[in-house]
Formats: sequence, structure tokens, C-alpha cells
Amino acid sequence: MTDGLNHNGRKQEKVPGFQLEIERREFLKMGLVITGIFAGGSILSLVSNVRNAYSLDAYRNEYQYKPHYAMILRQDRCIDCKRCMEACVAANSVPDYGWRTMILKRRVPKSVDQKWEFIPILCNQCNNPPCVRTCPTQATYKDKVSGIVMMDDKKCIGCKSCIMACPYNSRYYNEAKKAIDKCDFCFVTRLSRGMKNVACSEACPADVRVFGDLSDPASRVFQLVHQLQKPVWVLREEVGAKPNVFYMKG
Repeated sequence: MTDGLNHNGRKQEKVPGFQLEIERREFLKMGLVITGIFAGGSILSLVSNVRNAYSLDAYRNEYQYKPHYAMILRQDRCIDCKRCMEACVAANSVPDYGWRTMILKRRVPKSVDQKWEFIPILCNQCNNPPCVRTCPTQATYKDKVSGIVMMDDKKCIGCKSCIMACPYNSRYYNEAKKAIDKCDFCFVTRLSRGMKNVACSEACPADVRVFGDLSDPASRVFQLVHQLQKPVWVLREEVGAKPNVFYMKG
């Protein structure tokens, strides 16, 4: 047997003659090609659409979460160092086979030197989450105070209907818990204990991940989402999930 590194940078045995695991982010990328994230076109919401959907009136009237936790990812700053993933694993006890956040990569379209770009992904904490609608036991639900999409492990029966419903491939089955696991913006391990930032954002050396309260006009995440100089977009806008994870460059 020979040793390799898994997607979390840990040693992993490989059995000769079998490829036990496709490189995690390549596997996810294949799934996301099918769901549209790498397809281009309609998956990007132009800045005007995002600002209309997330205007002050919209979340004062329709999304009355306080705090309204959100994240914006400054995609072109990502250097694929994976410190965000390592911090997430440490903070949330993510097993080798699981993930709560991932960095996908692709060739920059029409680039002369075939430059790579990196795309951090995680649960989008949707305002209209398909996973919640499909769960037969209400094990996955949207927190009425913060708007975070949460999991109740005791109610989960492991049917994986939420995994199939998620447009972002952001869930996995935790064998130890016998339940689905996903990003909860570090609610259990950090926010509920008084910490103000999530592990991945705090660990990022390039200031890619900006986390905060979207209901607070003074917050950095609010200001970046609503600034006028650069485009802001969400993934898979056409599915109507209304994510609370945004993307921009710069």
C-alpha cells in the first residue's frame, strides 16, 4: 500500500489497483458542472439583481433576521492555501471524508496563459432553502433568529433527500453521527459562544471571506454587498434559493 494526501491534507492509504477516492474538489466540480456552477451564463446574478433582492426594504420586510448572518467571498483573492479548510476541520471536528467548505478550481476562460482561478464554496445559508423543503422529518431547518440553516441530528434519519436537493453540493453524511452534516457558520462552536467571526474567515490570510450581519448597514459584509463599484453575484440564482453567500472580485 502507498500513502497519499486526502482533501484535508491528511495522509490516506491507497489500495493498489483501485482509485478509492477521486480528488475531492474534482468530484465536487463534476457535480457542480451538472448543477450549473461551472456552466456560466445564468448562474451569475448581476449586481443590480442582487441589490434589488437584498435591498434594505427586502430583508426588513421579508427576511427579518437579527442578526442576519451572511458572507461575501472576494474570489480573485483566493490563493488556494486551504487554511480556511484546515480551520473549519479543527473548529467543527470534520472527519476525513467530510467537508463543510471547499475550494474548487478552474481555468480562467479565454486566458492566454491558462491561468487558474479558485472558487471557495460552502453552504449558502439560503433564505429559501430547498433542503428544508425536502426534509421529511424537519431535521434541517432555518433558525428563526439568525436565518442560519441548521441540523437537528436527533431528527435526521439519513435519507439524504437534503443532499440531493441542495443546489451547491454542500452536505455530506457523517457516519459517526449517523446524520447529515453541513456548514452552520460555526454557530454551535463559535457564534453561540460569543465569538464574532467564523473559523474559515478568521484563518484566511488573504481576506477572501468576509462574514457579518447583513441587517447592519455599518457591517463590512453589508457594505461590500451594496457597494456600487464592482459586480456582486450569487451562485445558481435561477433555482430561487436566495443565498446569503455572495461573490465579488477585488
